[in-house]
Amino acid sequence: MVSKLLTIKELADMVGGGITPRMVRHYHTVGLLPPAQRNDANYRLYTQADVQRLRLIVALKQQGFHLSHIRQLLETESEAAGSTLITQLQQQYQSVMQQLVRLRQTASALEGLLGRDRECLAIQAEALAQLRLLEIETKNGLGEIEKLMSGLDAKADAHPEEFQESLQRLLPDLSNRSEIEVDLLSKLVLACGDVSLVQFVRVSQGAIAAARNTLNAGCQIVGDVPAIVAAFDQTRLAHLGCRVKTLIDDPHITDAADAEQAFWHERIWKERLHQLESGCVLAIGYAPSVLMSVCAAIEQKLIQPALVIGMPIGFSHAPTAKRRLTRLNVPYLTIDGTLGGGLLAAVALNALAESLLEKPDCHCYLEADKLMELAVQLRV
Repeated sequence: MVSKLLTIKELADMVGGGITPRMVRHYHTVGLLPPAQRNDANYRLYTQADVQRLRLIVALKQQGFHLSHIRQLLETESEAAGSTLITQLQQQYQSVMQQLVRLRQTASALEGLLGRDRECLAIQAEALAQLRLLEIETKNGLGEIEKLMSGLDAKADAHPEEFQESLQRLLPDLSNRSEIEVDLLSKLVLACGDVSLVQFVRVSQGAIAAARNTLNAGCQIVGDVPAIVAAFDQTRLAHLGCRVKTLIDDPHITDAADAEQAFWHERIWKERLHQLESGCVLAIGYAPSVLMSVCAAIEQKLIQPALVIGMPIGFSHAPTAKRRLTRLNVPYLTIDGTLGGGLLAAVALNALAESLLEKPDCHCYLEADKLMELAVQLRV
């Protein structure tokens, strides 16, 4: 059976992702799409192969690849051509990193203004008023600015920093999140000092409910390495009756690279993973291979955790493991991409335990889950 040929509009509609006929024509012009078949009226016609190629182009573009690099990627066949492309991608990466550095510097300056608490704001307003009146006629004027700003900074030791006031000005709109989730996100931001982290945290539907139910039942808590277990709030977890266990129980593990190699080469740690109690909470903040093995064990029904806090560090395996986690039918907390770490994983667990003890009767998260479920249904 011959597949139906598609018009340019039908092609754009089938691919989706914001693609328009005009964009399709542009992709022909820059060589991303090969010349299309034509009917008797000279209109372009497309096959399923064209649909697949355009979907790949859209996916790569959404990942940040330049159109020129996408074209080379689709055309690369020889090892030499692949090496050239890798060099170009490295150059693009360095360029992006330089832009991020500049944006981070701008964000830091804005945070220095917006993050001031009420007392600091009064002092700052006075300093800014003086700054506007300052006349700079020589290079020495720059020193006057530094002196003015240094005087502002010197006032900071007059009182402790009011973190909650700063967060109210810096956090994005979280009105659609439950009170418990907002508290969780706030604590993660304070743990790393990066407000943009909020945009990368993923909390699955039902994750907070699952965490509260299983912690309240005195579940087993498992951290991947001793360093993350040491950061757990042992007092609150003991009050809840939770038992804490270390998966890779080697005191010499000091970083993600050590954890990765130890888990990969020592069979005992994989065997211990398969022996975890059903309904446990897993907090993984170091080794991506641990999270990958957890996902595989869940898929094979070898383990049944109540919640997975998957926040390992890594530049290739960690993002892959996190994406795999989000496709499983298990409650999870994770952070997209390479971001993560043992401290953040421990902070997430501690925040959930604290909120359960401080607000045992709070059910705001249930309403948030209903809204999330409705949003998913509407997208479908």
